[in-house]
Amino acid sequence: MEKDIFELRSSVRKFTNEDVAEADIREMLEAAVKAPSGKNIQNWHFVVVTNKRHINAAADIITEKNKKLRDNVDDEALKKEFKRYLKFGTHFRKAPVLVLFFVSDYPVTGKKIMEAAGSSEEEINALLKADPGIQNISAAAENFMLKAAELGYGTCWMTSQNYASLELQSYFGVDQDKYTLALITPLGAAAEKVDSPPRKSLDKVVSWVW
Repeated sequence: MEKDIFELRSSVRKFTNEDVAEADIREMLEAAVKAPSGKNIQNWHFVVVTNKRHINAAADIITEKNKKLRDNVDDEALKKEFKRYLKFGTHFRKAPVLVLFFVSDYPVTGKKIMEAAGSSEEEINALLKADPGIQNISAAAENFMLKAAELGYGTCWMTSQNYASLELQSYFGVDQDKYTLALITPLGAAAEKVDSPPRKSLDKVVSWVW
């Protein structure tokens, strides 16, 4: 049976040297900006990096921040564990394209009136946990990755490097007063076949209310 678009998308971490056509990247971005966003605020910004020097620089920034954090900690087990995850935050180094997804603040409906009404901190935190702004950029990123898969390219949803978000944002010149780094993805032709891991059955994740 032919795979549907959702099954075609998988987390790719190894890429060929094949270039990604600008027209294809634009098609992915067009798909991204068609995502739904609360109040149609479209609170997203995308940085597309095709220059290998800048891709390597981003990986170096993450590597340096990883070391800096480890150097300021005495817990050897914690340091070892954190260093082990470095490879998951920098494997994009060999990808032909890197895309960074930024999000701006979102005016959460109900926050001001809950504060004025004296709602408890617990109630306000419950409202903010859903974070509609992050939902918006997540929908855009999903559209981007699904279109990439449809066009025959691989991507990988990455957030483990976000401890270096401010440094990455500064390097790429994105306004830190307006935007926050949400995630990044490498983009390119997969160097090997990757199958998505099995998903939980519906019985484990769905509650029906009749």
